[in-house]
Amino acid sequence: MIERARQAGLALQATFENEFTLARRDGERYVPIDRSPCFSTIGMDSATPVMIDVIDALIAQGVYPEQYYAELGPGQQELPVRFTDALRAADNQVTMRDTVRGVALTYGLLASFAPKPFPDEAGNGSHIHFSLWRIKDGKNHFHDPRGRHGLSDAGRAFIGGVLAHLPALVALTAPSVNSYRRLQPRFWSSAYTAWGPDNREAAVRVPSTRRGLEMESTNLELKPCDPSSNPYLALGGLLAAGLDGMARTVDPGEPTLVDPDTLSDAERARRGIRRLPTSLGEALDALERDEMLRASLGEMLGKEYLTVKRSEVRGFEGKDVAFEIAQHFYKY
Repeated sequence: MIERARQAGLALQATFENEFTLARRDGERYVPIDRSPCFSTIGMDSATPVMIDVIDALIAQGVYPEQYYAELGPGQQELPVRFTDALRAADNQVTMRDTVRGVALTYGLLASFAPKPFPDEAGNGSHIHFSLWRIKDGKNHFHDPRGRHGLSDAGRAFIGGVLAHLPALVALTAPSVNSYRRLQPRFWSSAYTAWGPDNREAAVRVPSTRRGLEMESTNLELKPCDPSSNPYLALGGLLAAGLDGMARTVDPGEPTLVDPDTLSDAERARRGIRRLPTSLGEALDALERDEMLRASLGEMLGKEYLTVKRSEVRGFEGKDVAFEIAQHFYKY
């Protein structure tokens, strides 16, 4: 997919915005290290020793954190890292996850990147921030100061492609059984194929740009992605969907300025807004039907991916929530 973009004179820049939960073992279960309020200094204080060591270890490996804060859920942390080219962004995601888990272990803690580590608390996302750049002049291909929300026609078409393929794409970006406990309406994780400026319930958000750096900071955010994903497949699938949208000049429709869950079924249907799959099995069905994404994966990888993931779905059939959480909390 990187080469396909390069042949069109374009290169993807991206990063994963990770959330994870710090927990300690309590008998046969894991409990969060604190129950601090969202974005609180209390939460930051309780995690400071671990997080300082995590940040130092990442910098030593050439992965540069942008900011850190305690997130919404108990023991939940957020640590976005700096964007880079697509392949390095995927490499950085693997480094990030392994580094956080390794440092946490030295403190007797488990860092869980499970999408929904506690069923009644906030889930862990791994939103992808991305932009497409022209190789010839080094300019942001998504940016147009005259365009609506500062987006170029190419940026809108890229969104259109992502939304068109999103029910199948989430099989790559939200690839665990536990992922679909997170992708619920009104949880800031997105549940519909909607897009909009600074809309945290939209699957594709257009973040506000930085004053004086509008061209450089124009980017898109894919929200239905979590840290259980293979970052190479997630970014490859995202790029394939967006390039397809640009090739076919797919119209993303009108931006959604409200929570799409507050719209009536009829209004969502009129706008072409669809509910995302509510289970991994549904997402795999959508991927199997999506000829473009399957062709992008290639026959062998596509077949093996579907086979392995369907076996995971069967492994959870008839099991309760406690079994699901136990299987995901430590694994991820």
